[in-house]
Amino acid sequence: MAQLTALREQLRSDFGDWQRLHLVDLLLARRSEAATVLIAIATLTVMILAWRLLRGRGLGRNTVAVPALLVSGRFNAIRHLPLLLMLAGLPCFMLALADPLLSVSEQQISYPGRRIAILLDASSSMMLPFATTQLGGPGDNDAAFLTTIAAAEVFVRQRKGGRYRDLVGLIEFGDEAYVITPFTTDYDNVLLAISLIGDWGEYMRFPDGGTAIGRAIDQGTQLFRAFDFLDAAGNAMVIFSDGEDTQVTSRGATLAEILSAAVAAKIPVYLVRTNQGKKLGESIPDNIWKPAVEKTGGRFFAASNEADVIRAISEIDQRSAGTISVKTYAVRQPTFEIFALAAGALWTAGLILKLAVPRFTTFP
Repeated sequence: MAQLTALREQLRSDFGDWQRLHLVDLLLARRSEAATVLIAIATLTVMILAWRLLRGRGLGRNTVAVPALLVSGRFNAIRHLPLLLMLAGLPCFMLALADPLLSVSEQQISYPGRRIAILLDASSSMMLPFATTQLGGPGDNDAAFLTTIAAAEVFVRQRKGGRYRDLVGLIEFGDEAYVITPFTTDYDNVLLAISLIGDWGEYMRFPDGGTAIGRAIDQGTQLFRAFDFLDAAGNAMVIFSDGEDTQVTSRGATLAEILSAAVAAKIPVYLVRTNQGKKLGESIPDNIWKPAVEKTGGRFFAASNEADVIRAISEIDQRSAGTISVKTYAVRQPTFEIFALAAGALWTAGLILKLAVPRFTTFP
């Protein structure tokens, strides 16, 4: 099933490339070789036709002529369809052989995925235990911080292993928030950054021990603004934190004012509150953050154990389906695959019709 899905997505991508392609924009890197092959094919064709013509003139003395019994009809000409398909594939094959390249061009491309900012809480309260067995936390240390690191890695790997091509940014926060990785399509780079900040020694050197979720959300919104994504569809924030934050103001701005930018930009905020043994409402800040994040169109997950974290990751992954559009710039981009695929498809269709359908193997 995964192979069929990948094939379908590849064919859809190739078809989209074909629609956006203009022959006048192509540069033929091997036009001389293609011209030589075309001349060779034309010469061989003429030689075969001449041979058949000369061979036909020598026949007649030892042959019997049979009158043709032709049946008139509107669909008799359809028997030539396999030949027409074979001839239609020849120009595509010659273009592929000429190694076509696209010159510098700008394209607007849409593909499945989202722009996701991942916010990781590195405050001192994240040293409290949060036991895990499936997420792959390190050794005997079951600190909540390491659990959130493992959860973030699982989430990114799920996105990487799916059909998505996300733009992912990474932010670490405590009293202050720091952009670790700007938005990138390189999942491996994001995973490397998560593993680096997830080192226990690095965590112990993190200078900000407090928890300021509002400031982290504001930093996330600023990251979207820096990349001019606020007016784009397909944005999301995912926060992994113990939720131990009762601050309703940040640098003079109220929580409602901080979240208003995310609401206006339609950035849903998903907060996975990792606090072991505490169900929804058993932690005082739950009453602050649950309604706050749900105003953005996101969801608050009160994770009291590892199973809750895994369910939250799975649901966020499902909720984060969508498409994003980006501008791409190509400089001498090879496009021979499109023409080779078209030639192969036309020739295969003609061959199947000729060999498998009786209508195309009879005369008239």
